[in-house]
Amino acid sequence: MRRAILLFVSLTALGASAWAQKPSATPAKKTEKPAATPSASPNKSAAGDLTNPAAPVTTEIYSDQAFFDSTKNMGIFTGHVKVNDPRFNLQSDKLTVYVTKGENQGLERAVAEGNVGVVRDRPDPNGGPPQRAIGRGEKANYIAATGDVELTGMPRVSQGMNTHIATSPETTMLINQSGQLTTHGPSRTEIRQEPKDENEDAEGEDKKQTDEQKKKEKPKKPVTHHG
Repeated sequence: MRRAILLFVSLTALGASAWAQKPSATPAKKTEKPAATPSASPNKSAAGDLTNPAAPVTTEIYSDQAFFDSTKNMGIFTGHVKVNDPRFNLQSDKLTVYVTKGENQGLERAVAEGNVGVVRDRPDPNGGPPQRAIGRGEKANYIAATGDVELTGMPRVSQGMNTHIATSPETTMLINQSGQLTTHGPSRTEIRQEPKDENEDAEGEDKKQTDEQKKKEKPKKPVTHHG
């Protein structure tokens, strides 16, 4: 696979070189094929609000082909697209990136199309492992100002052992930057529960029977006769 990488450093470096090019297809070096499911990379900006980061934010975009249009401040990536970002990880067949105009250029929004998969982690307030949300659909729209990812095209989102599935083409699902899911339109929710361990059930029943037996065998208080 050929690679085209676009680095958004402090969300401003985009205007320095890549956007100065004339519109053209830019095949690049060969890299390994991305995995079938996007995997969440370590959160490089775990602290603070990622929609308004205080520290530099780097976004890496891998693809077979890349096209840049400086007049429209946009880039189009096609073929095995894979995105690694502190706010989300994504893969798709095509990705269109829009950048804000002016001196302080930054990522405005991104539109992914075709076999979209997105991963977002929801931090545990108690300090435990994050809860992961994995969304799939035919199209995803990311808005940098809010940090929301909207999935359309019969989307489905898995969180833990539970899965939320659209039952209408009009249904949309939105995963915010905290990993919370909101659905608009008809859907079906599958809540899975692992079967109980038979050995644990047997041990629990044996303990219950033993306790009941002990109660029955409890010695009676002796009766004292006075002469």
